[in-house]
Amino acid sequence: MQVEHTRTRCCVCVLSCLLLACLYVGSLYVWRSSLPRDHPSLIKRRCASVLLVSALSPAVVKAWMHWADVKVDASVWELMGVRLEGLVPAAVLPLLLTMVFYLGPLVHSAMDNPEGFTGELQSALDVQSWMLCVGDAVWLRNQVVAPLTEELVFRGAMLPMLVPCTGATAAIFTAPLFFGVAHLHHIIEQRRLHQDSMSVLLVVSGIQFLYTTVFGAFTSFIFMKTGHVVGPVLCHSFCNSQGLPDISSALQHPQRIALLFSYLMGLLIFLVLLFTLTDPFFYGAVPVCSLADPEASAR
Repeated sequence: MQVEHTRTRCCVCVLSCLLLACLYVGSLYVWRSSLPRDHPSLIKRRCASVLLVSALSPAVVKAWMHWADVKVDASVWELMGVRLEGLVPAAVLPLLLTMVFYLGPLVHSAMDNPEGFTGELQSALDVQSWMLCVGDAVWLRNQVVAPLTEELVFRGAMLPMLVPCTGATAAIFTAPLFFGVAHLHHIIEQRRLHQDSMSVLLVVSGIQFLYTTVFGAFTSFIFMKTGHVVGPVLCHSFCNSQGLPDISSALQHPQRIALLFSYLMGLLIFLVLLFTLTDPFFYGAVPVCSLADPEASAR
């Protein structure tokens, strides 16, 4: 009977996650348009769609709790990482950790800036520049709406549903698969615009699936360790602003030795600080961990 109950719970979990992923991606295609994805008009419509799906995600989690007969001493919002306890360290420390990982690209950018590190700092603190960004539809999508909605749906909503079925550790590596697959819809758009051949699109999409899955595992880890969704959102936004580290460009740089050293140091410091800066000591009790089945966690 217990095995049957666990199997049913896992089926409900997977179906609920698939439903959310399909709702999120499907909402992007509600608007039939021949416009490119970066057109402001299409961006605004799609942002409205994914914001609506994100707003509905707590209802999906609540329904899952009812169907799977899950009872915990925490609200749906707390399970999804929206809570006040430990909020400040949850916003600061994971972002700091991510910036450490990007030490190489940050040094690279400063080296290429005519004004050096001072110029980079001034650019980052320039209020007028930030005001221009806020009025840019592409920037708002990439830095605000996409990180907020994707983390709320693919981390905040999916991880609480996966944990009772897979255990906390396995959920960190399972949730990103939904996230990676959800990004494959770009094949449809690029094919529609006839930008590349199908073989090129498949290679590019495969690479994209790989790095979105790896990134998803990182933000899932942050969510599970801190119990907050704010950290994954800020890390996601920062990574979107930086893009993938350009190692090939660093290898051709006139100061490549110093630059490669900064890349290596960033990676090493990141690994050293990974568990220290994500210690639950900074964040209090993690509500999502209360869902873990001891037997599932042991698997």
